[in-house]
Amino acid sequence: MVAVPTGVKIVFGLLVLLGAAVIAASIPAYFADDLAPFVIEKLPLPMEDVWIFALKAHVVAAVFSLPACIALQWRLPRRAHRWLGRVTGLAVLCVLAPSGFYLALFAKGGVLGTLGFVLSAVITVVAMIRAVQHARARRYPAHRRAAWHVIAQLSVAVTSRAMLIAFDAAAVDEELAYLVALWVPVVFGAVLVELLLPKTRRSYVAAHALVAAHR
Repeated sequence: MVAVPTGVKIVFGLLVLLGAAVIAASIPAYFADDLAPFVIEKLPLPMEDVWIFALKAHVVAAVFSLPACIALQWRLPRRAHRWLGRVTGLAVLCVLAPSGFYLALFAKGGVLGTLGFVLSAVITVVAMIRAVQHARARRYPAHRRAAWHVIAQLSVAVTSRAMLIAFDAAAVDEELAYLVALWVPVVFGAVLVELLLPKTRRSYVAAHALVAAHR
């Protein structure tokens, strides 16, 4: 298993947190009395109130979950790590993912846009469930690997926005830019985690044995 350099983790974490802060700063627009332009352009929608509620829930859960996942990669007291992990897991599985699946039905880009968001949500859900299972079984390398898959997918919101800004400056076709800015971070994030943290049964067994020896 290739260890992720500390410097890379710090730079990546800071960039993602900066992006999350920018998204968090936009939260008031989601709760304002007047509908935001990106909401108006989607109208009319079936069950508009449900869509708006899902959007608000998704944004709030994302703003909490992404920084929380980054924090969980650093050395925290065991009890703090355990409880923050539980709350984050619940936020992702019970709020972020369900609302994301629903919002994906109305995504830009037609079927390709919907499939991109659904793929990201499926990876997130599967990875989070596996992260919880591995943590309970004390398979810590596997737990860490699954957690990085969650982070990679949650960070799509940040990297996608950055790519859209760059595409807009380069006058790239809007629909093409949207699909590329969606699919590239989703696929690249999943592949990158697989390359940097590949499955190695030997490392899992060794780590499990080390934990057992110190009980």
